[in-house]
Amino acid sequence: MHRMANKTNLTMAFILLFCALTSHAQQSHIGHLVGNAKHGKALYQRYCIFCHGAQGDGNGDSAPYLDPKPRDFTKATFKCRSTPSGDLPLDSDLYDTITRGVHASGMPSWRPLLRQDRTDLVAYIKTFSPRFQEEQPVAPIQIPSEPPTSPDSVKRGGQLFQSMNCGLCHGKEGRGNGPSAASLTDTRGYPIRPFDLTSGTRLKCGDSDTGIFRDLTTGLDGTPMPSFASALKPDQIWDLVHYVATLRAASK
Repeated sequence: MHRMANKTNLTMAFILLFCALTSHAQQSHIGHLVGNAKHGKALYQRYCIFCHGAQGDGNGDSAPYLDPKPRDFTKATFKCRSTPSGDLPLDSDLYDTITRGVHASGMPSWRPLLRQDRTDLVAYIKTFSPRFQEEQPVAPIQIPSEPPTSPDSVKRGGQLFQSMNCGLCHGKEGRGNGPSAASLTDTRGYPIRPFDLTSGTRLKCGDSDTGIFRDLTTGLDGTPMPSFASALKPDQIWDLVHYVATLRAASK
């Protein structure tokens, strides 16, 4: 009887642990809101399935007609993050992408949805990859205060743009037409065009100087855009941000 009780207790412990892990993987937290994956699934099937597919693998019915291709959620590789390269995004990163959309892609802004709905969508999206269950979240990168822009800062940033070979992809003038542009592919093997930095004030992952600093530091996972966290010091990244700002301003 004692051995049977021990086996029963052990079985129950495994069940409780499995339920706890599954529940954690199917939740999201945005402020005081807690996402519900079940409701998120219903929203996904209504709004997202046509591009991202029933399995979340980016192979929806509309996917062949989209450039760039829809995100494959099963890989848990996301461009727009506040976490270091290779790490999972925070719930707030996924929420912000859903809210903002991704400029120059087929991903629209879903701001008209209720905040709770967007939080529920985040919870469901996390169910497509076991990484969200297996890996612990990491802290976002630290972004130091932005120093004032100046002609000297812009000049240094322009020099870095060239010395770090940004022009190979983005082009000498940032128009996305560098010598490597035509041969670039994402990690799924699909052709991908470097962003035209002169095309306007909107960028893929946010338009503020702080957002550009973040993207240069984290890199855009799944694309050829690397992280410069180990190659440049924070003040150098700010110089590069200030230079990129002049390319954007030139398009106004």
